[in-house]
Amino acid sequence: MKKGKVLKSTGKWYDVELDDGSIIKCGIRGKIRLDKLKSTNPVAAGDEVIIDIEDDERGVIKEICPRKNYIVRKSINLSKQSHILAANVDRAYLLVTLIAPETHLTFIDRFLVAAESFRIPVTLLFNKIDLYFEEHLPIVENVMNIYESIGYPCHKISALKKENVEFLRKEISGNQVMIAGHSGTGKSTLINALDDTLDLKTAQISIHHLQGQHTTTFAEMHKLKTGGYIIDTPGIKAFGVVDLDKEVMSHYFPEMRELLGSCKFHNCQHLNEPNCAVKEAVKNGEIAETRYKTYEGLMTEDQSQTYR
Repeated sequence: MKKGKVLKSTGKWYDVELDDGSIIKCGIRGKIRLDKLKSTNPVAAGDEVIIDIEDDERGVIKEICPRKNYIVRKSINLSKQSHILAANVDRAYLLVTLIAPETHLTFIDRFLVAAESFRIPVTLLFNKIDLYFEEHLPIVENVMNIYESIGYPCHKISALKKENVEFLRKEISGNQVMIAGHSGTGKSTLINALDDTLDLKTAQISIHHLQGQHTTTFAEMHKLKTGGYIIDTPGIKAFGVVDLDKEVMSHYFPEMRELLGSCKFHNCQHLNEPNCAVKEAVKNGEIAETRYKTYEGLMTEDQSQTYR
């Protein structure tokens, strides 16, 4: 029996890095015990596993070690099941582009809620600043202010030009992080900028739709030459949150969390109740209206809704 780290999952086979740096292909026999999570992928990139090496130099995953955390979304077209994007994440980096393609604030908010629920710190990277015209810059600053004001670090970068990415090497060194975002936001380009020995495949933006083409089908974890691991996740079109208790949904919004106990009713859901401190903060501009609308949507949506 040996312990290893899952670098890549393709559904049937898993690339597992052993302590000596060697990589072995592993399969699964039987059922792997999951923490009561109905997931389409029992083993995810970032998982630590116990494997048994067989005669043909392939392995069998016998056990998943207890996870520190994981980040999960609703599985495509399988609304009652989830898909684990990454496991054992020290920090998540969400790539945001306001053009080519546009990242909607609702998508950002939903990702942050999922990360908050699993206590994963998030940094927002506003990519493609080299493409922005003068009129775009105030919009970028305004969006950054929304998230910086509630505690999320924000940085303007250009992965293509390798501008303002040096700090990431230092942050990632010694850690296991993930990178997420829509297709076309520059995830693979950024990883190449951080480590030019990886040479990940990148794709052009669709001229007709200003959307990215998928280059990453499965999440894959890469070891950077400067230290640390980075999990490259497939492009996400929409983010369906999984199994969050609506009674504590406000706990996953830092600006609302600060106001807990300030409402008239201790079980206030911040929707239609009178003397609600959260709604008063929205009215006064202390909480961004876009953030509140996301909260409202999460509180009223049908949990069986399908996401793509």
